[in-house]
Amino acid sequence: MRHHAMSWTEIHRDAKRLARMLAPQGAFVGIVALARGGLVPAAIVAQELNVRTIETLSIASYDETVQGPVTVLNPPAAAVKTDGRGWLMIDDLVDTGATARAARKLLPDAHFAVVYAKPRGFSLVDTYVEAVEQNVWLDFPWDPEPPAAPPLRDRTGSADKKK
Repeated sequence: MRHHAMSWTEIHRDAKRLARMLAPQGAFVGIVALARGGLVPAAIVAQELNVRTIETLSIASYDETVQGPVTVLNPPAAAVKTDGRGWLMIDDLVDTGATARAARKLLPDAHFAVVYAKPRGFSLVDTYVEAVEQNVWLDFPWDPEPPAAPPLRDRTGSADKKK
């Protein structure tokens, strides 16, 4: 697998391009950001489209670079009530489509937009900015660097203390 290190500049530029592609579709009720990868692009698109209602859909499927079972951790309540009708769902990337299928199941009527799409996921999204070869792994600036650095805070929320 080839790796490509994405820069903050690339992400910002391409998320703004996504917003320009979505603007002609009219106003959205709100945005559902797929956490965690979709948080940054969703914030940029929300700013560009002047959308202030943002919810998150927390789905876990990757452990570093290995995809495991898909687990919905936190569904977006307001968007689920309408099956996503009028909502814009945003993620950074559609790869194999596992996460996208789970998101579509929850919000079948949402407009699903991603910044980057791989061939196995093309059919699962409505809008994407750039096609990426299936054998390319995108390393996003928010991804942990190998070896993964320990979190700044432990799971209880208290800051790590040096002794």
